[in-house]
Amino acid sequence: VTKFPIRPYHIIVFGASGFTGRFVVEEVARACPAGPGGTLRWAIAGRSRDRLEKVLLQAAQALSKPELRSVEVIVADVAQPESLAIMCKQGVVVLNCVGPYRFYGEPVVKACIENGAHYIDICGEPQFLEGMQLKYHSKAQEKRVYVIGSCGFDSIPADMGILYTRDQFKGTLTAVESFLTVSTGPEGGCGHEATWQSAIFGFADSASLRSLRKKFGHKPLPVVGAPIKKRGALFYSKEIQQYSIPFMGSDPSVVRRTQRCMHQEHQQAPVQYAAYVGIGGVFSVAKTFFAGLMFWLMTKFSIGRSLLIQFPEVFSFGLFSKAGPSKKQMEGTSFCLSFFGEGYSNGRDPSQGKPDAAITTQIKGPEPGYVATPITMVQAAITLLNEPQCLPETGGVYTPGSAFARTTLIERLNKHGVQFCVTNARKL
Repeated sequence: VTKFPIRPYHIIVFGASGFTGRFVVEEVARACPAGPGGTLRWAIAGRSRDRLEKVLLQAAQALSKPELRSVEVIVADVAQPESLAIMCKQGVVVLNCVGPYRFYGEPVVKACIENGAHYIDICGEPQFLEGMQLKYHSKAQEKRVYVIGSCGFDSIPADMGILYTRDQFKGTLTAVESFLTVSTGPEGGCGHEATWQSAIFGFADSASLRSLRKKFGHKPLPVVGAPIKKRGALFYSKEIQQYSIPFMGSDPSVVRRTQRCMHQEHQQAPVQYAAYVGIGGVFSVAKTFFAGLMFWLMTKFSIGRSLLIQFPEVFSFGLFSKAGPSKKQMEGTSFCLSFFGEGYSNGRDPSQGKPDAAITTQIKGPEPGYVATPITMVQAAITLLNEPQCLPETGGVYTPGSAFARTTLIERLNKHGVQFCVTNARKL
């Protein structure tokens, strides 16, 4: 039994000629045998037919698949709603790779809902993700369309990782801290300027995120079990044996939304969550403090923001560049996301006393931004196409965790190099 209409294409990659879009195209090409019934009908879309055809040519060469040159090209532009409508009518699911989403995302979400196409993106901007939920959840429900944001490295590993940790824990999991470490090879590593720009605009506009959250009118989630321990803005983590700082990405926002959904819709005890990133030794601490202070000050003024945008390499100390990472840099980079959870073993009441059981899980994978992100995005789409019966009862705007909790997404990721495992479970 399928919920999905028959359309010319299972997947349309929109923004296919962008830096990340090109890698998503290659990943879709690799995933074809996993499509419904063992095949995948797909197309790519964007503003320039020439650039899109070049992307197909490059992918055909990179993967030694000459047949990719005949993949269909659709010309569509965010600034022309009718072109988006024509695109959306042709696909079961649209993979939106056009960012920053705060500027270019909403017309695509709107066109997908109005034209009955499911929507997946790789956005790491909480304001956009939460704004779309506030504005479009009930419309998407009416139209039975799934809108699933943050399906890249932001925030499938964190969101699905918490669910995985909860499912592996024997009892009631009540609190989890995650620590991200990224390892680079001899060539080093960096991110593309598009990610840097999203961070600049997000920081500059953090006040409107606070006012957006007030509009939801949510009551605070109940705290189940002992409260999660508070950490400082900088601390030495015994868990990963390096200095760590709070993770500034979308993971905490996405996980909180999933936990709220699980609590309200399925009466599950919400898990408290805190996210950190390892930054290394004392020298890295000094560099991070200096760069962070400068970034924070410069995002407050329009001239500062334009300098940050013009010179990403200078102001990010080489963490981001206009060109993005080289192939060698990507091959040498990997990530490890470790989850340290605690809770109450079976038969124990979480409202009584301290946690008595702990669990450690890990997700390991390749370079986060342009290798792991296309894998998680495409596997999310493949899961949606193959397992409609395991998705939420109605359409709506969902996080990855609330959309895919009952699916085989984690098993699919395990087979594609993003690996989930339990490393330790013990009594406290």
